[in-house]
Amino acid sequence: MRTVDPEKHEARRRQILEAAALCFARRGFHQTRTAEICAEAGMSPGNVFHYFAGKDDIIAAIVDEAGSEMAARFALTEGETDAIAAMMARIDASLAQATDPLEARITLEVVAEAVRNPAMMDCVARNEAVRRTALAGLLEWGQAQGQLAAGLDIAAAVDWILMLLDGYFDRAVIDPAFDTGGARTRLRASILHFLRGEAA
Repeated sequence: MRTVDPEKHEARRRQILEAAALCFARRGFHQTRTAEICAEAGMSPGNVFHYFAGKDDIIAAIVDEAGSEMAARFALTEGETDAIAAMMARIDASLAQATDPLEARITLEVVAEAVRNPAMMDCVARNEAVRRTALAGLLEWGQAQGQLAAGLDIAAAVDWILMLLDGYFDRAVIDPAFDTGGARTRLRASILHFLRGEAA
């Protein structure tokens, strides 16, 4: 029996997902044929199907990986000591993602698909719960460090921050004249005032 090389297996899987993301960004989930993904990845259909059962399986993997990356972005890392700096770094990373054309297009495709596909909605909801938990953990750590307002309602703060980030994303995607730089400055200031319990 042939031994599977985990690194090579993951590299091939990643190759397929990256190729699929490019195809989906160009033509959308439903307009993209599996043959296009195979051609973009430089693989035969049989090779692609060795890693994924089909196009829906690839889409679900892209959504799950996006959720894992989001959770990792907000998770604490060893050696961090400044909760405010850590929070702002993560806010900046999220805002930068909103101005990435590929990320923006894939996110819109996921949202549109989730509205009409219960399985995709479950996947999105699962990843959103992970994102919320990771962000709440970061805020709780900051509050314990005395860097955030002692009376800060963590659950409400999570809702508010995610609402701001999602709103920024929406404006960046649909409004060509949206001032992303100016909005980023104002959004960061608002979040800082809020977390510290200061008057804006």
